[in-house]
Amino acid sequence: MSDYFARLRECVGHDLLLSPAAAACIRDDAGRILLLRRSDGDNLWSFPGGGIEPGERAAEAAVREVREEIGLEIEPAALIGIYSDSEYAIAYPNGDQVQPVINFFECRVVGGELRPDMDEILGYRYFGPADELPPMHPCCVAKARDAFTFHLGDAAFFR
Repeated sequence: MSDYFARLRECVGHDLLLSPAAAACIRDDAGRILLLRRSDGDNLWSFPGGGIEPGERAAEAAVREVREEIGLEIEPAALIGIYSDSEYAIAYPNGDQVQPVINFFECRVVGGELRPDMDEILGYRYFGPADELPPMHPCCVAKARDAFTFHLGDAAFFR
């Protein structure tokens, strides 16, 4: 948790917070999407990404989070969608409640090497549209579905 959100939690306790975030859709040469298995409690799979820090643009947050989590340098190419539905709210084991507002970007890899931060990431794998998806939060299921149908130049999804 960032210092910013820690300070907010001191003020509101476990009450629901809106949480701005950014996520990256990274594809391999076959067009499959990269998913990560997270080590934070529920071990669900998700796209690389995380919270937007104060003063940071959403696309900058996606670039930073991908670099920190998996070592790749990316360039956001398009906005796939914004995901903010209340059904995506999360209740953490410690009682904290969060409703994410996620900016989801189609990204190109421009450098680096895929080296997951093993403190945060238990594993990774590329998935194609015909593959059975692993256990994911409902928001990540929506993002995966949209990623499989999105093409550069398409209008963004708003969910």
